[in-house]
Amino acid sequence: MRDFGYDVADYTNIHPWFGTLEDFDRLLAAIHSRGMKLILDFVPNHTSDQHPWFVASRDSRDNERRDWYIWRDPAPGGGPPNNWLSFFGGPAWTYDESTGQYYLHQFTREQPELNYRNPLVLEAILECMRFWLERGVDGFRVDVIWLLMKDDRFRDEPLQPNWDGLIPMLGCSICTRRTCPKSTGSFAECEPCWMHTTSV
Repeated sequence: MRDFGYDVADYTNIHPWFGTLEDFDRLLAAIHSRGMKLILDFVPNHTSDQHPWFVASRDSRDNERRDWYIWRDPAPGGGPPNNWLSFFGGPAWTYDESTGQYYLHQFTREQPELNYRNPLVLEAILECMRFWLERGVDGFRVDVIWLLMKDDRFRDEPLQPNWDGLIPMLGCSICTRRTCPKSTGSFAECEPCWMHTTSV
């Protein structure tokens, strides 16, 4: 388990550390019997690198799940496809030697990002959400929903000259990225970065 469980390896099960689906059903029933609601924390932007979808995607460039994640060739001179950074430090890209491409992760390298420009990904995620709704949950808190769609041209983000290299809040007013076009450290004066100005 990485990033406190935000690396999801199975969208329709309970991690053994926390019990079983039967335990969850008992919890849900107990909550409802007290007139309360249960909201699940849902993480659609990325999965674990141990998720079967990513294991298949990483297997080869020809795998039917390859396009379920965001893969790019190295930059013309070598290295990552662009200058995007991980929220946790370092490049947002990890090179996969077996297939010769980089995959995107804006958090840890164990959290590869899903490709929502592939309609099969959206349908698969919606099916996972339906699983929990049909089980009786009352809704979702959706994690980092603003990151689901990326700039389809994968442009470099303009460098942020005021970033001190440490404090992430000197980034984009939407996502606190550290390479935002016009950030001065004031959210009111910061304009959204490329990640959030592209058409979807």
